[in-house]
Amino acid sequence: MSRASGQLAEGVVTFAVGAALKLYAADVDIPVVEPAKVGVVLMVLGGALFLMGAVGLGRRRGRAD
Repeated sequence: MSRASGQLAEGVVTFAVGAALKLYAADVDIPVVEPAKVGVVLMVLGGALFLMGAVGLGRRRGRAD
């Protein structure tokens, strides 16, 4: 597995975990952090990882042509 495809997979998994936190842990009370806000942060990070992986794959395929 190349680095770019690894980033794609990590991005999808991170986004999915963030979405699950945002949707299903919104009513959980933790004194320090809110799980819904952590979910949003994970979704943003997952999206960024996915985009970096997609750009990496695009550059790699562009060189092969």
